[in-house]
Amino acid sequence: MAANVFPFRDARVAPDPVLEAGPVAHGPLPVPLVLDNGSFQVRAGWACPGQDPGPEPRLQFRAVCARGRGGARGASGPQVGNALGSLEPLRWMLRSPFDRNVPVNLELQELLLDYSFQHLGVSSQGCVDHPIVLTEAVCNPLYSRQMMSELLFECYGIPKVAYGIDSLFSFYHNEPKNSMCSGLIISSGYQCTHVLPILEGRLDAKNCKRINLGGSQAAGYLQRLLQLKYPGHLAAITLSRMEEILHEHSYIAEDYVEELHKWRCPDYYENNVHKMQLPFSSKLLGSTLTSEEKQERRQQQLRRLQELNARRREEKLQLDQERLDRLLYVQELLEDGQMDQFHKALIELNMDSPEELQSYIQKLSLAVEQAKQRILQAEVNLEVDVVDSKPETPDLEQLEPSLEDVESMNDFDPLFSEETPGVEKPVTTVQPVFNLAAYHQLFVGTERIRAPEIIFQPSLIGEEQAGIAETLQYILDRYPKDVQEMLVQNVFLTGGNTMYPGMKARMEKELLEMRPFQSSFQVQLASNPVLDAWYGARDWALNHLDDNEVWITRKEYEEKGGEYLKEHCASNIYVPIRLPKQASRSSDAQASSKGSAAGGGGAGEQA
Repeated sequence: MAANVFPFRDARVAPDPVLEAGPVAHGPLPVPLVLDNGSFQVRAGWACPGQDPGPEPRLQFRAVCARGRGGARGASGPQVGNALGSLEPLRWMLRSPFDRNVPVNLELQELLLDYSFQHLGVSSQGCVDHPIVLTEAVCNPLYSRQMMSELLFECYGIPKVAYGIDSLFSFYHNEPKNSMCSGLIISSGYQCTHVLPILEGRLDAKNCKRINLGGSQAAGYLQRLLQLKYPGHLAAITLSRMEEILHEHSYIAEDYVEELHKWRCPDYYENNVHKMQLPFSSKLLGSTLTSEEKQERRQQQLRRLQELNARRREEKLQLDQERLDRLLYVQELLEDGQMDQFHKALIELNMDSPEELQSYIQKLSLAVEQAKQRILQAEVNLEVDVVDSKPETPDLEQLEPSLEDVESMNDFDPLFSEETPGVEKPVTTVQPVFNLAAYHQLFVGTERIRAPEIIFQPSLIGEEQAGIAETLQYILDRYPKDVQEMLVQNVFLTGGNTMYPGMKARMEKELLEMRPFQSSFQVQLASNPVLDAWYGARDWALNHLDDNEVWITRKEYEEKGGEYLKEHCASNIYVPIRLPKQASRSSDAQASSKGSAAGGGGAGEQA
């Protein structure tokens, strides 16, 4: 394979197997079920107690649904996640329960949960008899949590649930020994990027900030860049392939402007450009023809061209003959003295006088006669060519050079060039006009850094938002100097959109520019930015199996409503709904009785 040429994998996911039964309960408590409910991917698995809690989540699938239309598999109902196979043929049908990173569609969320419980082998009949740890968005709206609690308790009959923030679970998974630490979490996912300050182990929700940019916007931006660059491959430049380029070929530039200057150097470009090979058919390459086969092919092409010209001449002759007959009929009207019909016919023909009619008749008659002569001459030449021509020494000079459409043969001059007879040439390979493989290559150069750069410079795609660096500076300015110094000692990066090479170095450079001279800071990247949220939720569930202070039971759900939340180290801050106070019915009745009594007294005084 040539240097820097990478084929698209176009990976097609396999359907998830359905487990027969979930894990056996350990002791008196059932095994918790951990769900990382992300807008890009759902990760589900069991939190099994013991020395070996188990491998990575057993179930990982895209958080999308599509309504099936039947087919080979006989699937007529909604399809979810990995059951869809390739997403591109169904891109226009895909639906997600998320608006940004907040689930808002209850029906689609129920489909995702059904798929998770079914493939994890939940064995309880009529309900899900397992505690559930579920991730939610930062500062999740109360309506969304109320909808989720209603779905879990009313539809699935779960015993209890705990909600937590995915980035906080990832943070505490990487900081297990010091759960009371402070720091700044930068979490960049598929739809949003969050900057979360942590003070003494708890989220400072008042100073959290969100940037509405993530991997989805980067993939869309990269798709537009390459479609403008290669308009001949619009259909082949799909979102799935753009996500593949982002995940495997993109990186974050430590200094964006300086990196662009490097790309202007031809040597640097040649060494670092990634040539993405699109699929193509190579059947036309490598065909070998002998001289007799070449000659026979030329004669066939010539014969087809002559037949095509003859057919065109016959069609044109037929049209001219019909028009001439019409003009002659109008001339007969004049000769017969039918002047009214003659003038109407002249108006229909868009003519002004009989002289103009006669002139058109003469010209058209001459054209018809010439066309007939050309057709006869072409037939004679074609017969002579078929009878007298020899494959070894074709005499192409006998062809009639004055054909009406002879200009169209100029494109075939290289095929009809005269060859002198001689010794047979050796068999050679017919080379194409251009390299077909090179034509189907996408040269991804500066696009490797331009697409991921949008989270630092949203203005690249026209968004009027602050980037990560400006947002980080804004949050730090809201704290005293000593708190700022404490926060920057633990800057934690997590989320799938932080896995670009160079992300940690870029954040260190941005902090170096914004922090005072000779001040210290530390940037840490999650050990697994994608799965650490699920690992952290699993560890948290195992550590709090018996702690009733962090689980929401069905009784508490019925008493306090679906939006109720029990706070813990990885949760949001619970802000209950405060409704305006309303006067009781007894006080209203007393007030009305007093008013009527006062009204009666006033009437008595007037009397």
